[in-house]
This record gives sequence, structure tokens and C-alpha cells, in this order.
Amino acid sequence: MEESGSTELTGLFVEKPPENVVAIAGQDVIFIAKVDSTTLARKPTMKWLKGKWMDLGSKAGKHMQFKETYDRNTKVYTYEMKIIKAVAGDAGGYRCEVSAKDKCDSSTFEVTVEVAQQESQEDILSAFKRSDAGEDEGDLDFSALLKATKKRKKPEKEEPEIDVWELLKSAHPSEYEKIAFKYGITDLRGMLKRLKKMKVVEPKISEAFLKRLESCYSVEKGKKIVLRCEVVDADVQVKWLKNGQEIKPSAKYVMESLGNVRTLTINRTSLADDAAYECVVGDDKCFTEVFVKEPPITITKLMDDYHVVVGERVEFEIEVSEEGAHVMFFEDVELHKDKDTKFRFKKDGKKHMLIIPEATLDDIGMYHAWTNGGHTKGELEVEEKQLEVLQDIADLTVRATDQAVFKCEVSDDKVTGKWYKDGVEVLPSDRIKMSHIGRFHRLVIDDVKPEDAGDYTFIPDGYALSLSAKLNFLEIKIDYVPRQDPPKIHLDTSGNMVSQNTIIVVAGNKLRLDVEITGEPAPTVVWSKGDQPITEAEGRVRVESRKDLSCFVIEGAEREDEGNYTIVVTNPAGEDKAVLFIKIVDVPDPPENVKCTGVGEDTATIIWDAPKFDGGAPLKGYLMERKKKGSSRWTKLNFDVYDSTTYEAKRMIEGVLYEMRVFAVNSIGMSQPSLSSKPFMPIAPTSEPTRLSVHDVTDTTCSLKWLAPEKIGAGGLDGYTIEYCKEGDTEWVVANQELCERQGYVVRNLPVGEKINFRVVAVNIAGRSPPATMAQPVTIREIMEYPKIRLPRELRTKYIRKVGEKINLVIPFQGKPRPVATWFKDGQPLDPKMVNVRNSNIDSILFIRAAEREHSGTYELVLKIENMEDRATINIRIIEKPGPPVNVRATDVWGFNAALEWNPPTDDGNCEITGYTIQKAEMKTKEWYTVYEHNRRPNCTVSDLIMGNEYMFRVYSENLCGLSEEPRHSKNTAVIAKTGLELKQNPYKEKDVCCVPKFTQPLVDRSVVAGYSTAISCSVKGFPRPKIIWMKNKMIIGGDPKYLMQNNQGVLTLNIRKPSTFDGGKYSCLAVNELGQDEVECKLEIRIPTDPDKQ
Repeated sequence: MEESGSTELTGLFVEKPPENVVAIAGQDVIFIAKVDSTTLARKPTMKWLKGKWMDLGSKAGKHMQFKETYDRNTKVYTYEMKIIKAVAGDAGGYRCEVSAKDKCDSSTFEVTVEVAQQESQEDILSAFKRSDAGEDEGDLDFSALLKATKKRKKPEKEEPEIDVWELLKSAHPSEYEKIAFKYGITDLRGMLKRLKKMKVVEPKISEAFLKRLESCYSVEKGKKIVLRCEVVDADVQVKWLKNGQEIKPSAKYVMESLGNVRTLTINRTSLADDAAYECVVGDDKCFTEVFVKEPPITITKLMDDYHVVVGERVEFEIEVSEEGAHVMFFEDVELHKDKDTKFRFKKDGKKHMLIIPEATLDDIGMYHAWTNGGHTKGELEVEEKQLEVLQDIADLTVRATDQAVFKCEVSDDKVTGKWYKDGVEVLPSDRIKMSHIGRFHRLVIDDVKPEDAGDYTFIPDGYALSLSAKLNFLEIKIDYVPRQDPPKIHLDTSGNMVSQNTIIVVAGNKLRLDVEITGEPAPTVVWSKGDQPITEAEGRVRVESRKDLSCFVIEGAEREDEGNYTIVVTNPAGEDKAVLFIKIVDVPDPPENVKCTGVGEDTATIIWDAPKFDGGAPLKGYLMERKKKGSSRWTKLNFDVYDSTTYEAKRMIEGVLYEMRVFAVNSIGMSQPSLSSKPFMPIAPTSEPTRLSVHDVTDTTCSLKWLAPEKIGAGGLDGYTIEYCKEGDTEWVVANQELCERQGYVVRNLPVGEKINFRVVAVNIAGRSPPATMAQPVTIREIMEYPKIRLPRELRTKYIRKVGEKINLVIPFQGKPRPVATWFKDGQPLDPKMVNVRNSNIDSILFIRAAEREHSGTYELVLKIENMEDRATINIRIIEKPGPPVNVRATDVWGFNAALEWNPPTDDGNCEITGYTIQKAEMKTKEWYTVYEHNRRPNCTVSDLIMGNEYMFRVYSENLCGLSEEPRHSKNTAVIAKTGLELKQNPYKEKDVCCVPKFTQPLVDRSVVAGYSTAISCSVKGFPRPKIIWMKNKMIIGGDPKYLMQNNQGVLTLNIRKPSTFDGGKYSCLAVNELGQDEVECKLEIRIPTDPDKQ
């Protein structure tokens, strides 16, 4: 990667990518940006963009990789973007943007991708010279073929180096062979292939396209995108290709041609549409690339932390919002299935899992999961295995042919091991058997022989630990005693017998007590627990008798089996008795009352009660586990036992609900888990409120204001507590009994003249924040301020309103102590029955619900504080529509004109008259037409009157409210006289148009289907207008609603609504007037409808 240009460090960036970067095609290129977070309140967000708006975050994969690291010492974030095997499409303008709350910064840089650098000209030429040319592989000197002696060439003049490729690219093809011969290039075919590839790279001036496709397009998955270009020939046909394959028109791909514009519309885009597209016109084509952005994939289930030992299986599991989403797992670098064989990746619908089959110490660290819309992380802690011996091997003393059993128990059931005798490994045989069942390891020796005696050792594989015990062989000597021997009990004091008469047994284990008994004759043996003899030969607790041996067996020892046991042996020679105390030890009961007593930002204090029963063995300590609420994965908090009943859990996430449980541990083992604690959330109080200041002070009150804390956290903010104390005192008094939710408060009932300190504390569920205080105490004393009325701008001129409107004037003022506001109208005190007034500390409101004319006048507001005052005057005028003008008259008539005059109205509506509206009307039609509007003068001339007509006039007056309700009519009319014209009318003789009724169109026979409305028609003429009579079968049709009779200009129609078979027959129409009559008739047939299916 070559770099040029300098990087200027500004804004948030400590280091930016270079402004110009030249990348070599096929090689990797890395861009690095560093951000200093010391001044930032939260973690910055970095975006890598190509062009103006293409977000490269959704393109993360095999071609592009993004990495983020953080240095806790320098507080510097390092962001990397890596392009793997750069291609020509990666060239262009890039931008990296970093933002954090209200701060942001950006850096732009340009990337150029070049093919791999060519060798020097000499190497290029030699590449195309044949290697078998021998002497001719230099300049083509054919003299070498001759047998003559070689002569030394004269030194040629040094010529400037010529770029052969530039010469070839600019030359005509007919010159290629000549140039190749001149510069010694013999492999002409290879040169032409190379030249063709180089020419493709050159930009070709398009003769078929007016406007090519854009270099790239970006679209969200599922949306529509339109690829658009313009061609020179409006009638030419184009082809669209996707990754070199022609696209056929379909519902998904719509190709359109409109003039010179050619478009390809891709509907409902999917990830399969992320490809290269071409538009082909003849031999010319233009290219583009479509990037399909997936919608943001959010993480619905976060990653849990793991605390395991070496060799355990670890499954980091997350859930995302959509199936088939792309999820990347990172440790320090991205984890790949192909590269990292120790990791396994599993998908199950929306679940994604990173599996470590066997954890090692090298796997310790923070694991991250990224989607294009979310991020989660989980911590893996791995500790070495620590093997604990739960039951050691006991020494054995056995007799010949008996069985010897060595048994031990370790904490891990997967641990294997080997047995040794006197340092030599014991191998299994017919007599010697070794077994491994769960946590128990046994060595069984049948038919013990003297040579079996020795030291036996068990060594677990992989641990520096050994368990040893001794096998003693007991020889039996039989002496003949002629006389009787009294019975004797021989107890073995080794093994589980911790004292002369106490045996400890682990609950659940088997106790087999073999007691050797001697005596002649054979004595009788009786076992008893307390006063109850044990006689059962079978069952869980039983007694087995053998020669010279009595066996007491307890299968699966329980707590109830603990107690004193007595063995009594008797024979005629005497009696012997022994008392044993069998103690049953077990794992302890689970701890009780696990609860959280306090939380911090990432910590919590947990306490619990010791178990009621310690299992018969002293408690060694406790093991703690925690989990997130809703999760099923418990995380161990300690591997070494913890001996206290109070524990502070750390490294938790603020705002997340957790549950805890505790295990008790003694020498026998670990108890069942306690009941889970109630869910608790690590939260911290907020930071102190900011910018506490005094807003106002009176003789007994002080108004405070402040801003919210900068850091609130997951616990939120419930409210504020305000406290105060006198200067010099240490006792703070709470001013508000309930939390104040606003960022301001008035502290009341303060002593006058005292200096008071104030402080404000933010409160949330985690408790109180540090207090916000002021540097100086506040003196409680009213500050005198002159009264001042701040009259709004619109009230400084005449205030005009219409009758009936609402008036609501708010006059703000200031002054301390509270001023007294008084209103006057026209110099007199205001009548409260006419006008409503309301005064407050900061303003005075004048309110009139419905304004009347009498509310007009000059209003004055007087503001007084002791002997100081301020005044403000408001002029209010209430207006309404005026009355009509007075004495409207036509004063003169000449030609086609008439002169009108009138007097102003007696009532101007309390407002200036702005004009008049004049209308005229002919006496014949009495229709009014407007002649003038907004006429300012009380007179006018009406022109364009029609000769021979008589006119009357009316006038409306107008002010700001509009025209008067009623006009004023003129007292006289204006007659436009005719001037010297006389019309002689010809005598008029009326024509006789009377005629006898006659039908011009008769009725026509009809056949209709029953149930469908029909009509019959005919036409008639006659004057005077004839009377029409409709008849059915010579019976007059009256007002039956079934029939509708119509007569339109002599066209007669009879409508019959939904006829039935009874409506068939002869219909006739009779037209009658005083000169005669005429009649027509027709036949109407009603058919019954038939069903085609039945036919």
C-alpha cells in the first residue's frame, strides 16, 4: 500500500486514514483510524462509508472486515477496515464518521486500485523474446546466421528510453509488426494478447449511450430499485445482463423503454440480487453494481458469561430477530469455522451458538457477537482442575483366602488412574480386578495370599496426587485346647474406626463390619441398637454369621442409622460385650434466606444463613453462583470455598436483573443449591444535579433552579430532595416532604435576613446522589424593584374589536414586592359588573366576554408599590355595522345618465364610513344590479341606462365591519325618455291552430316476460291540448300504483311495474278535446319464464 499526502489531526481523531491510498489489485489493504475518548461521556460510534451514503457495515464478510480495539491506559479506540484482495471495484471515495452524543468528526480519503507493477522495459521486452533464440535473443541481428567472423559493433548513441506499450497503444494495427521488429519483440502473438488486455482497461468513449448507469446502487432488502440509462438511438433494443447472464422479463424484473430512456426495475430485492449488472447496446455496454442492504438484525437474547474449569464444554448462545441472519463471532479476531478448528458454530432457527468442546486456559477472554444491528459480549473464565479426595483408602488386614477391597472417592467422575503395589503397577488378573464407577475407584483382590501383602497406591491421571494404604496378611494358627475358652470379641481399630468405639460412615455408603469372635464352643452372637435386638438376616440392616466371624451390614447408610450398637457373645465358658457408636456423616443442608442487601453500579452484596444441619462434619465454606433472570445458565463465582456468609459479587452489568444461589461444602461434599434469591439489579445513584442557582428571593421564600444530573444510569431518576440549613449549622432541614419531579422549587417559611445554604440531591431506586451545592449562602430578604408595565406592542395603538367579540388583554408587569394593579376607564374606577379583571404577581388580565358599544373608551392601568407607580393607557373602540344613508334621491337625468345624491348615515357604527355601494333596478323586472362599490363620496352618476326604461336606486353604507344591514331606497325614480322615435305597428292576425286529436305513432303489440318491468308508448297531436285516458280491456286505469302514466310533449308512455300473467290483455289510449277524439290499442302478452336446467 502506497501512501501520499499528510494527515491533519483535528476534532476527535487522533489518527486518520491517509487522504490518498494506492492499493495493488489482489493484495490486502488496511485503513486505521484512532479516536481519543478522554473527553467523551459515552463510547463513540464509528461508520465506514463509500461514496456519499453507502454504509459498508452491512458488507462485512470475506471481502471486507472491521475491527475495534480499546486501550484502557490511553483511553484510545482503534478502528480498522480491511479490504481483502482488493479489486478494481474498490476504487473510489471513502469516508469514516465518528459520533458520540453531541460531538462528531469525519475524514475522507481516496482509494485507487492499480494492477501489479510491470517489470522494467527491458524485462517486458525479454518476456516476448524466444528463449531458444540463442545469440538472437537480443536485438534481432541476423548476421549471426552467417559463418563470417563476428565483428565488434560500434557503440551506438544512447537514445532516450521509449515506452513500447504507449507506442503500441497509439499506433495503427498495421504498424504492430514493424514496431515489434524494431524493438526486438519476437513473440508477436503474446504481445497482441497483452495489448488487448491493456486496452480493455482504458475508458472507452461511448457512442451508444448518452448517459451511463451510475457506478453503483444501494437498496434495502425487500424494496424496489430502478436502474436507469439513456441511449443515443431512441429505437434501439437493449439487453440487460446480471453477472453476465441475460435477464428475462418477469414480475420481478420489469424492463421499460420511454424515448431515449431505458430502465430496469427490480421488485422485492433479495440478497441474490446483490450482483453486477450490464446494459448492452450492440457492442457497447455500461456496467453498475447493486448492493442489497439487509435490514438491521437485532439481538433478542444476550450472551451469558461462563466460569468453567479446564476440559469443560462451553456454549455461547444468542438469539437474533430473524432467521438466516449473518452473525460474526470475535475474540481478538473474527472466528472462522475453516480456520479455527477448535471452535464449532451451530445455527438453530434464530439461535446462533459458538461451541468450545473442551475449554483450555488459552481460551480465557471476552467473546463478542456482532450483527449489522446489534452487539453482545460474554466473558469466559477458565480455571485449572483441582481434584478433591472425598474418601481416602483405608488400611486392610485380611486372612488367607479372604477378599481385600481398596476403595477411594474423588470429586471428578471423569478422572482415571492407576494402582501400584510397592511402586509397581498392578495389572488385572483372575484374582485382581479394578473398577471405575462414577467417582469411586476400587481394587478387589480375591483369595488373598501372603505375597499380596504390601503398600498399595492409587495415582489419578494428570494430577500430582497419590492415595496409599497398607494390606496386612493375617496368619491363622490353630492350637488344640482341650479345655473350653470363654468368648472374645476382636475389633479391628483401623479403617473407618476413628476411636476405640466410634465408626464414621458417609451417608449413602455401605457399612460392613466384620468382627472376629473366638471361643470354644462357638459362641452365640447378638447385635442390638439400643434395647432393640437386630435379628434380620436379610434387608438393608442385617447380621450375617460365619465361622469365627460376625458381619454387621448397613446398605446405603441413612441419618436414622446413627446411634450406639452393642454386640454380645456368649458360650458356656463366659460372655463378652462391646459397644460401638456409628456416626453417619452427610453433605450439609442447603443454606437459607439468600438475599441481596445492597447494590452498586456493577456490584451486589449477598448474605445468607448457615444450613440448619452441617451433615455431621464441620462446614468448610460456601460456593456461589449467579445468573441473569430468564437465563438457564448459572455462572460460578468462586472455585475456592468461601468461609463467610456475606459476599460481594462484582463485574455485573448495570440495569440487568440477576439471581444468586449458594452451596454449602463440608468434608463429605457439596449440598444441594439454596433457593434462588429474589431478582436484584445492580444500579448506582445518579451523579449530582448541575448548575444549581437562585431564581428569586423574597422575605420568606427562595426560588431555586437546576439541571438534571449528567449521569443517570439504569436506575432512572425518581425526583429531587431540597435541603437547607443556616450558615454555621450542620443540621440540614428537608424542604419538600415528597420528591420534587421538576427542576425547580420554591422553599417557603424561611427566616427574614438569615443567610441560608441550600443543596439539592437526586434520588432514584439506588438511593441519594452526591448533593449539588452553591458556593455562597443566600440572604433571605426581598429585593426592591420599581414597578414597570410592559405593554404589548399591539396595545400601544387603538385597539379595535367588533360587537360580540371576546376581549382578553394580558398586560405583563414586574416589580417587587408584589405591586398593586388598579384599572380606570375614562378617568373613573372600572365597573366590575361590565369588565372582569384578574391580577397575579406578574400580569393583569382584562376580560370582556361579549363586547358592546358602551365598552369603548380609554382604559388606564395604574401599578403601585408604596409611593412608586407606573401607568399605561389603552384606547379600546368597539365597532359594528353602520346604518343606511339618509335622503337618497335622483337629482338630475340627462341622456342615458342619472345623478344621485344622499347624506351620510346617522349611525356610523362607532367607526369611520369607508364607502358606499350603489345598485339600480328597472321598474319592470325589479332585479338589482350593483353600479358602484366602495364609493367614497355621497354622490355619483349612473351611466349606460336604457332609453325608455324607468329606474329606481338604493344605497348601502360601509365601514370596517362591512355593509349596512339595510339599504336606503331613492325617493324618486329616473325615466330615460325616448328622443323623437315613433314605432308604427302592423296589424296582427292570429292564426287558428285548433285541430282534432290524432295519434301520429300508434301502440305496438308486445310480448314480455313476467316479473320484468315494461312500457308501451305512442304519440298524439291536437289543440287545445287533449285529455289522455288509458284503458285495459276497455276498463279505465285509475290510480293503481302498478301503472305510471307520462306525457312528455305529446309522447305518451304507460309503464307497467313487474307485470304478472293477470296484466296481459288489450291496452288502449284515448285522446279527447272539444273538437273530437282518437283512440289506438295494442295487445300485451305476458310469458312465464322457464328454467333451462329443468328442460
